Amino acid sequence: MMIKIKRNFVSQSRMAKTLLWLVAAWLVLGAGSARADEVKFTATAKPVVTKGERFQLNYKINAEGANFRGPNITDFQMLSGPNTSTSSSVQIINGQVSRKSEYIFSYILQAVTEGTFTIPPATIVVDGKSYTSNSLQVKVTNNASTQQGGGANSGQQNSGGATADAGDLFLRAQISNSTPYQGEQVIITYKLYTSLPISNIDVSKINSFPGFWSKDLFQNIKEYPQSREVINGQEFVVAEVKKLALFAQRSGQIVIEPGVLGCVAQVRSNSRRNSSDPFFDSFFNDPFFNSRYQNVEKTLTSNSLKIDVKPLPTQNKPADFSGAVGSFTFESELTNREVKANEPITLRFTLKGRGNIELIDAPKVGFPPDFEVYDPEISNNIQVNQSGVSGTRTFEYLIIPRNPGSYSIKSVPFSYFDVSRQAYQSLNTPPFEITVSKGDGQTAQVTYQGATNQTDIQYIGRDIRHIKLPPYQLRPIGTYFFRSGIYNLFMLAIVVVAIIILILWRRTVRRRSDAAMMRTRKATKISLRRLKLAAVFLKEKKEIDFYNEISRALWGYMSDKLNIPPAELSMDNVREILNRRKVNPEIADQFIATLNSTEYARFAPGNKSEVMDKVYHEALDVITKIERELK
Repeated sequence: MMIKIKRNFVSQSRMAKTLLWLVAAWLVLGAGSARADEVKFTATAKPVVTKGERFQLNYKINAEGANFRGPNITDFQMLSGPNTSTSSSVQIINGQVSRKSEYIFSYILQAVTEGTFTIPPATIVVDGKSYTSNSLQVKVTNNASTQQGGGANSGQQNSGGATADAGDLFLRAQISNSTPYQGEQVIITYKLYTSLPISNIDVSKINSFPGFWSKDLFQNIKEYPQSREVINGQEFVVAEVKKLALFAQRSGQIVIEPGVLGCVAQVRSNSRRNSSDPFFDSFFNDPFFNSRYQNVEKTLTSNSLKIDVKPLPTQNKPADFSGAVGSFTFESELTNREVKANEPITLRFTLKGRGNIELIDAPKVGFPPDFEVYDPEISNNIQVNQSGVSGTRTFEYLIIPRNPGSYSIKSVPFSYFDVSRQAYQSLNTPPFEITVSKGDGQTAQVTYQGATNQTDIQYIGRDIRHIKLPPYQLRPIGTYFFRSGIYNLFMLAIVVVAIIILILWRRTVRRRSDAAMMRTRKATKISLRRLKLAAVFLKEKKEIDFYNEISRALWGYMSDKLNIPPAELSMDNVREILNRRKVNPEIADQFIATLNSTEYARFAPGNKSEVMDKVYHEALDVITKIERELK
């Protein structure tokens, strides 16, 4: 009896090994029946979404195809896509092996307008034959519903029956202050709560903050800060996966849309295989072959946030206020107060503190007309940590006095809004007295005091004269250069040249005294300089520096060209002012679209170099068009 049981066990083991070899051979040779099935190309998406909600549009096909052409989507905002993925499954039923493969082309869309919209079909080519998917109708409503506790979670579940409860894994967004002042620094934190092992965290889709200037506070960290928290009796591991400093660029209510995070969660599998063969079932359900845990791709969506941005008070607002909000110190330094003409001097202003320091422009300084002044060189030393943004911003002016004399540079004011005191604060640098002496190559200016009697000047040496030898230079008696026609013409030319020089000099002085006009005239030059620096960052693939410089070029050009402080700029009033200046509405729309695409491109998937190159050319093109319109 013992021998018979042993023989049966050996027979079953050989059967299992043979079956595994058959499966391996089928996978290598590509045998199966999937290709014999009918090709199915279908589109799927949520039929009803809320305004502002992000949802996924999938095109699935059960065969490998080429030349996929997605639909022309105009009624929704496309955030990413097409993204490709592949899934496959193998089934063995009664000794017959079948394999199914599925190819998915997915888009992430955002609903922006209420109504019912049709998404056109897509096309793909399989074995030389073109297939067209079905079209979809999506209804966009205004009834927003947000799950309590951190957002709706959606993800792909594999065929093994592994699922993750929404209460075990979710994402929350938190803001340090929901009622800040315009320009005040607030911290937004995205926290991932999990009671499951997770990996492959992708936060690239948390990237859209319209109405805010943002600064990533996690750009230098290597590990996510973690802690533990108990919610409703359940303990969670909490990881801060994204943290940013936000600075509101306009007042009013601003809605921060839900952030989307992708990850892979390891969840317990409830699936067991059943077949007609008891040994086959025990073989594949054995703990050695089935760990009862599977990796499931999850997409988590955080809650949205409503921020009520308060406008800065108008009472007691200083005339020189330019939008600085925070806590700052302001100092100045002059390298030399006694110089010679044509020797350079450096005037340095140092702004130090915490707040929107990178958005503060150079101070306005009143220089004497005899000084040649170059555009300031701006350098930043910004510290970014989990508590926010702080550091120093330095402005260096190169000054060259051209004429000797005594000159004065008046005190330079700087005003900012102190959030902790809820009041404006004004700082002033000390005035500087500069003494300029005559330089080595400077022509001395001689001033004669008193009168000189012409009779006191006598010619000495009248007694002996030199003998003049031929050839002689003779001229008619009584003919002189003085009062001749050539003399009068020469004197008239001197008067005309002097008048022209005087007009040009007075016009130059007037232009230098008119700061607004100078800003307007230099707007294009400054923006092109910033774009040139952005091109350098593009070649060096410095993504953060590139997008910061593009944003400064666009906003700085509008601020200088339209003579509007940066703190008062927004997409709405830029569009309104351009319309008043009779700029082509299409160009105004292109400028707004370029700003939006600059913000989205920071975190858009795909080839970063191609995206950065596209953003650079869009910015250069729209600035060139607006410049032609405003001339």
